[in-house]
Amino acid sequence: MLFPSRLMKSLSLASSSPAVTTLQEIASNCPKGVAKVVLKKGKAQLFRDGNPMVYSGAVDRIIGRPPPKTGDMVLVADGTEKPIGWGLYNSVSMFCVRLMQLEEEALRNPICALNMDKLLEVRIHAAVELRRYLGIPSVNTNAYRLINSEGDRLSGLIVDIFDDVAVVASSAAWVEKYKPEIEACIIKISGINHINWRQSIEMLKEEGLDLSSLKEAPPPPPLSRVKVKENGIYYAISLEGQKTGFYADQRENRQFISTISEGQRVLDICCYSGGFALNAAIGGATHVTGIDSSLPALELANENISLNNLNAERILFLRQDATEFMKDAALRNESWDIVVLDPPKLAPRKTVLRNASGMYRNLNALAMRLTIRGGLLMTCSCSGAMTQSGVFMRILQGAASMAGRKVTVVRQSGAACDHPIDPSYPEGAYLSNILLRVL
Repeated sequence: MLFPSRLMKSLSLASSSPAVTTLQEIASNCPKGVAKVVLKKGKAQLFRDGNPMVYSGAVDRIIGRPPPKTGDMVLVADGTEKPIGWGLYNSVSMFCVRLMQLEEEALRNPICALNMDKLLEVRIHAAVELRRYLGIPSVNTNAYRLINSEGDRLSGLIVDIFDDVAVVASSAAWVEKYKPEIEACIIKISGINHINWRQSIEMLKEEGLDLSSLKEAPPPPPLSRVKVKENGIYYAISLEGQKTGFYADQRENRQFISTISEGQRVLDICCYSGGFALNAAIGGATHVTGIDSSLPALELANENISLNNLNAERILFLRQDATEFMKDAALRNESWDIVVLDPPKLAPRKTVLRNASGMYRNLNALAMRLTIRGGLLMTCSCSGAMTQSGVFMRILQGAASMAGRKVTVVRQSGAACDHPIDPSYPEGAYLSNILLRVL
């Protein structure tokens, strides 16, 4: 493959552009003028190192009249007022600026400097090329993440692809402002025929967006269901379901379950539309039980049994609260060879991490009691606050003590490879997937 050279070409579209010497010079040529956000002394290095989120506490002053409005392009400068890059301003959010380019890159590729249309074109093209280099999409998989926010250098923008449908998850004011430009780039991608725009209302509130404008926005297209294939397994997806409709981040972990399930009894707790359960069944499990409290999710799961021509006697989905099911199963002395525990986000913010830690510990203790001695427990946390805290493993050890079990770590994983993480913004890491042997 020639991906690296193709990508570098896409990032060097300005090779024939006139030479410029500074980002300030580029800004001075903008007809409307560009305000400057000046950082406090000693704060610039964090952002020079690549962190794209300029928090308001790092800002000393703003130079420009009139002052910038939310969504405007601004220069970001160090304490001496020398620009270090440019980004998109927000007058309300705790993230004052989302950096889009540092000065070095802007000078290397000036056609994108202070030009969101061109920057979106280049970054989205680079994201497409990266996935192609990784072999996505393929004949066996057409459900994947195309844009992963900071990991694809478009903070606040997520795009998942489901067959010919692109689902856009918007969580930043600038994404709403540039909606037409984003959609224009996406619809040019080969194989994409529909765009479903989904706004993260709570996050947009924190961005200071006028929610009345969201209510007046045109409704999503009538397309509400789509069938996709992941690792050769078919899934019915509701485009009105949780998140973007499907959890592509667990793709590689689901496939791993299929490789270890032959001849095993498998329990999938918080199964949603049956991803782990289906992989276990196709991997040769003797019997699979999936538990979820959501009726719409279980309707999808049962539909997926038919889509894959599976024997309905070997796979059973039950609507029940996860905790209550596990308590009742423990009282009946039931156990499984493999247990998968993938609960919803229990710690959406650091402020609730302490309470969430107790919930994770209790859930995992129950799951361990249902795992035969010598069996395997795949336990997950999709809470960014938990993953970033580094305490998940300690919580699992506490759960083992509570359950009277001994555990060893067999495998550690995170999101699939189409969910890149910017190491300068570790807050982008959210998924923990730990495989434990339970003794």
